[in-house]
Amino acid sequence: MPTKNTLIRPPVAIGRFYPQNKDQLENVVPVYLRAGQAVKKPPQQEPWAYMLPHAGYMYCGTVLGATLAYAHLPETLIILCPNHTGRGKPLGVWPEGAWQMPLGLFPIAEDIVDLLTEGGSFAKDTLSHANEHSIEVLLPFCYYACGEKCPSIVPICVGTHSSPLLHKAAEELCFVLTTLAKQGRSVGVIVSSDMNHYESHDVCMAKDARALERIQAADADGLLDVCAKDNITMCGAAPMALLLMSALGSTLTTTIVAHTSSAEASGNYRQTVGYAGLHIHKAS
Repeated sequence: MPTKNTLIRPPVAIGRFYPQNKDQLENVVPVYLRAGQAVKKPPQQEPWAYMLPHAGYMYCGTVLGATLAYAHLPETLIILCPNHTGRGKPLGVWPEGAWQMPLGLFPIAEDIVDLLTEGGSFAKDTLSHANEHSIEVLLPFCYYACGEKCPSIVPICVGTHSSPLLHKAAEELCFVLTTLAKQGRSVGVIVSSDMNHYESHDVCMAKDARALERIQAADADGLLDVCAKDNITMCGAAPMALLLMSALGSTLTTTIVAHTSSAEASGNYRQTVGYAGLHIHKAS
């Protein structure tokens, strides 16, 4: 149990992006997961990493449910998210304590944070996470995908699109993941990202397709380039680029499990946001 001096991050998107109490979450999240199981087949093997959207559940719940329908997430998760606020360090890692959620406390894997921040690219930082919703929104789904348990987490807020900085950070992330694997520790990796924002459904789908093409090609720099060149407002492009770079030459295979836009829920096809759920497999 945390002591009174433990650093606790309170929820900031509760009641807006997702239901505000445990009973409501229990009546919502499992329904999305069961609906995903009804329309999707289980993957042949557990993915190495996932990409998940982080909008309000009424908009992206079906994508979250489909992508995690058969997931058996490990008890430790490294979660890479964008920085919507522009605050804090370029690569900020929540350092210690736990994140408070209606389903319980999600403890920080402090030993992994310490290992990750030894390399110099990642920095312990609370400011980048203080009002950032894009990890928090995923945690109730992670809870059920971990067997109704709160996994320990390593929250990383990626606020830079600098390719050299991301490549250096990716080497350090790869070292951490390799070290943990040698120790026999099972650690999952999740990228939190929505796709293109605030254009028509057709435009969003077309722009999303160009970004997703680069992800499926495991082309991290190409993803950053196409988003900049074509004004594709995929908020998690940098976190996804960091993940792709961290494979360091290993063969990645990406499956688009679900892809839609907010128009499906709102009926507004003129101004939409795209959502995609991905399974990423890494060849051994």
